[in-house]
Amino acid sequence: MRIAITADPFIPVPPQNYGGIERMIHFLVEGLIEAGHEVILVAHQDSITKAELLSYPANQQGMIAHLKNIQTIRQLKKWKPDVIHSFSRLAYLMPFLRTDIPKIMSYQREPTISQIKKAVYLSKRNTLFFTGCSHYINQKILPYASTQTIYNGIDLSIYQFQKEVAADAPLMFLGRIEPIKGAHEAVKVALATNRRLIIAGNVTNEHQNYFDEQIRPYLGQQIEYVGAVNDVQKNKLLGTCSALLMPIGWNEPFGIVMAEALACGTPVIGYPKGAVAEVIEHGQNGFLVNNYTELCDAVGKLKEISRHEVRARAEKNFSSEKIVRDYISYYSKCIAYKS
Repeated sequence: MRIAITADPFIPVPPQNYGGIERMIHFLVEGLIEAGHEVILVAHQDSITKAELLSYPANQQGMIAHLKNIQTIRQLKKWKPDVIHSFSRLAYLMPFLRTDIPKIMSYQREPTISQIKKAVYLSKRNTLFFTGCSHYINQKILPYASTQTIYNGIDLSIYQFQKEVAADAPLMFLGRIEPIKGAHEAVKVALATNRRLIIAGNVTNEHQNYFDEQIRPYLGQQIEYVGAVNDVQKNKLLGTCSALLMPIGWNEPFGIVMAEALACGTPVIGYPKGAVAEVIEHGQNGFLVNNYTELCDAVGKLKEISRHEVRARAEKNFSSEKIVRDYISYYSKCIAYKS
């Protein structure tokens, strides 16, 4: 197959630090090429890929400029794609809606239903398809369009399985430092259970006050903030902690950080909001808890979890190889359905 894949223009594929979706796009593109397919990637100019790269111009910003760049796919006279797969915005598929090329929009966030309905109405019949990164997301799309759940995944070779950790291994919070992600809740748990806590993630200007008021005052020997981390650092930190805490205050579309932790053999403790209950299997690779008290109690039950089982479930459900196979199967299904 000939496959054109579009990423957002803001982060290189793969990213250096933050950018879970860009990491997934990278292994998908490389996996497709290894499987014998031809791929064009539309992405940030600093992207590194075996595919042909159509890069967004560094000096052009805004949706109109990005649309113009994506439209160059149509100018490839010798390379008409069999399918166009967008990990960017649904609007970026606009130039292709009336063509007979199958188009797939993959949602890694909450979908805007009004846009989906409009795009389905404008598109040529049986040529616009969707995926959701979890059943939680997919169920929102399903009443309005043809869609399938394909989970996010990770390159397992990046994350080394750690079969055991020290008795006093710290807890960990990894994610954007903002209220809905729950870093402040992780701090409370660490203090209540007398456990060390490592906090990693980026702090934006928008949430600097939150960090200064609810995180910084507790930093010291027990609670440590290490900033944004790259893949090497994540592998080391996740592999040497006793659990990843996900005390989220929003409906998580997927949460790639959970898959990263599981790949290291590290169980996850989280609130069952959004897709968290699809990733965490209670008592098998972590614990699903409903409140702060249960969160603290679960920390005391971590010895009940087999780290071997945690890794096995990551391999079964979230490996890059599985995700690539799932997308190849869906591409074929969409092409056949269009025909």
